[in-house]
Amino acid sequence: MRPSSSNPSTPHAQTDASSQVNSAGQTRLNLLLSHGDWRDDTFAEQLPQLLRPMGVHCVQARSATEAARILETQRIHVAVVDVSLPMEDGVLGVDPAGSRVLQILRRLEQPPPTVVVRPPQPSAREAVRGLQNMLQEGAFAVIDRPFPVESMLELLRRILQRHYANVWPIRPGV
Repeated sequence: MRPSSSNPSTPHAQTDASSQVNSAGQTRLNLLLSHGDWRDDTFAEQLPQLLRPMGVHCVQARSATEAARILETQRIHVAVVDVSLPMEDGVLGVDPAGSRVLQILRRLEQPPPTVVVRPPQPSAREAVRGLQNMLQEGAFAVIDRPFPVESMLELLRRILQRHYANVWPIRPGV
């Protein structure tokens, strides 16, 4: 499957062929970066710029619907999922749809390692219960907002080390 080009149905999906393909024409690493209306989304803005020179292609989704479309068309090697993600872009509802994205990821033939981003928890008990639920949904790690971009970079380094043995997941035709 080849990375798709930009299309109007996915306005936030970013396609930059130079960051997706190495000199042999092979995909390096596609990172799904889903984020809703965060008050402090500096990491969502900084991460693509920081990772692009290393060959990481950040595909951004601002809704669960958009994330599902991306997962249908592109091989994702690592996913960052905001549990507060709305079902549709710009429509914040009572029922955040981030957990639906986790379920879709878990059902993929090759589920990618996933970092879950969640809002601060009101109590230690809810924090533990939420952590257990996210780990059952297949999360590699759970991180509470707000956090410094360095924390996310460290998590991505650990994912590369553990899931890809410190080697880019270069796969012809992916």
